[in-house]
Amino acid sequence: MTIKRIEPGARMSGAVVHGNTVYLAGQVGDGTSVTEQSKSALAEVERLLALAGSDKSKILQTIIYLSDMSTFGEMNAVWEAWIDPKNPPARATSEAALATPDYKVEFIVTAAI
Repeated sequence: MTIKRIEPGARMSGAVVHGNTVYLAGQVGDGTSVTEQSKSALAEVERLLALAGSDKSKILQTIIYLSDMSTFGEMNAVWEAWIDPKNPPARATSEAALATPDYKVEFIVTAAI
């Protein structure tokens, strides 16, 4: 079975397709608030899924990391407006220290093609 790497870099690829599954690297967004960063990161998720031949209706699982769990409601408002309501994925959300203090949210997505 072939492996296709989308936007490979020195450290990681933006996405990797293996068989009928696409694995996205963790996506963080621009902005200062969880709302802004969530919208930006999810737009990038959508872009990478399209490059892989998929879309948000085919997301199987999303893992979300928040730098502060008190922003859960703020992130959820963006998430609920963004997901395909007929095809919600499995999801987990945890609090974690992210790569830099500027990052407030990170989305890790696995989807079908």
